[in-house]
Amino acid sequence: MSRKQILALVLAGGEGSRLHPLTVYQSKPAVTFTHGYRIIDFVLGNLLNSRIASTYVLAQYKPQTLVDHVHAVWGPQIRACGCTIDVVLPEGVAPGGSFLGTADAVRRCLPLIERHNPEIVAVFAADHVYRMDVRQMAGYHLSRRADVTVAGVPVPIGQASAFGVMAIDQDGRVCDFQEKPALPQPIPGRPDDAYASMGNYLFRPDVLFDLLADSAPLARMDFGRDCMPDLVTSGYGVFAYDFARNLLPGIQPYEERTYWRDVGTLEALEQARNDVEGARPRFDLRNRAWPIRRDLLPSLARAPRVLVSATSDRYAA
Repeated sequence: MSRKQILALVLAGGEGSRLHPLTVYQSKPAVTFTHGYRIIDFVLGNLLNSRIASTYVLAQYKPQTLVDHVHAVWGPQIRACGCTIDVVLPEGVAPGGSFLGTADAVRRCLPLIERHNPEIVAVFAADHVYRMDVRQMAGYHLSRRADVTVAGVPVPIGQASAFGVMAIDQDGRVCDFQEKPALPQPIPGRPDDAYASMGNYLFRPDVLFDLLADSAPLARMDFGRDCMPDLVTSGYGVFAYDFARNLLPGIQPYEERTYWRDVGTLEALEQARNDVEGARPRFDLRNRAWPIRRDLLPSLARAPRVLVSATSDRYAA
């Protein structure tokens, strides 16, 4: 598959009210993580390492910090690899005021998608900490001839109400999708776990157009709440991509191989910051084979590990 056949849209417009006070002056994806990283760096690093040629960051809430960061840090790195990255604000696409939700943001970008004419549209969240080779997920998507593929990961049943929860059959087809259910459905044979959506989707472009182009904005504003349940019940081929299938270089034996964290709360952010600290961290930022940001690796090798409080937006350089 040519790298130009995947177009990436990164959903980065969230206010992040549960991360206050860190989001008083900036959006959730722009919040600093630790050691110079911002939360959005993880998805952008994955896309760059996966050689995705064109990426659009869809921003909205207090976007200036995010815009400056993408242009100053990611623009040079991505251009050096022969790729492109741009930030899209509501006023820069079709008229209609603010984005009403994740699906509405993508709806407003349909003319942009049409101009690129990709084989796959990747719609990824901007507020998670993880490593993923997107092209492995795309290979699975094409092998299943899927209309939509959703990246999934097991989570403890007690935490699953915070996510979209999927039920899948033996072939990996999604049979049911519930956004933040009060009573999450456990994985068969694993009563203590549920299968959660990671908020990363691959779409056939024609399916995305069918889903969004003719629907009223108020009917389908959000992918997890409004679109995915409809797609599953409407007969589309929706498949789950098991994150455990994703194999990356440079992962150390002491790491949690399928590390993925939604850092949408102060507590979750603090825990993820703890997870990258120490000589044998659960998620090692020093991976040179799959770096999140190449420009930070030399300083990481020298810098002492400093624990940063989630109630502060300072970080160790």
